[in-house]
Amino acid sequence: MNTTIRKIGNSEGIIIPKEVLDRLGLKAGDSVALDEEAGRLVLKPLDDDFARQMDHAERFMERYKTTLKKLAE
Repeated sequence: MNTTIRKIGNSEGIIIPKEVLDRLGLKAGDSVALDEEAGRLVLKPLDDDFARQMDHAERFMERYKTTLKKLAE
């Protein structure tokens, strides 16, 4: 996914697509941590419990990918 850095008042920022925010359970006003790791920007929710839950959900969805796909049909 590509995005562009834009001028926002005296600052600069990026627009995060709604689909990404929805998948991460984030909304306007939520706090996130911005880190640099190996030359990349990494945006993380500040709530450690949320991050743990998302990790568990991703592992669950990967494990039951076929079943979930069939249920969605």
